[in-house]
Amino acid sequence: MRNRKTGYACKHCPVETTLDIIGGKWKGVILYHLMNKTRRFNEMRRLMPGVSQRMLTLQLRELEKDGVIHREVFPVVPPKTEYSLTAFGETLKPIIQEMKRWGDHYEETHQEVQERNIRTD
Repeated sequence: MRNRKTGYACKHCPVETTLDIIGGKWKGVILYHLMNKTRRFNEMRRLMPGVSQRMLTLQLRELEKDGVIHREVFPVVPPKTEYSLTAFGETLKPIIQEMKRWGDHYEETHQEVQERNIRTD
């Protein structure tokens, strides 16, 4: 398999493969927001105010190309586009849920460490 970011062929490493598909700043967040609901493009933008329209488009296209999400365009004016997880994308739910749990735990722990450091200064 060729790593998208480096362009080099890598020996089979399942973790690298997974990170190549869902890694980056926004893909995990996109998958998190699609876990339980089909969403429209502008709804995704509102849920992720820090992402530019261009970056969101690029990340959605990569996830679609990798077979993780489904993009459906409705022939109406104005155009309506919806995104959802594919059956293959659904298999990522436990990973994304665990990442959320770990992030919650880290934030709690990190907050406690910062509070302790403030008290000792």
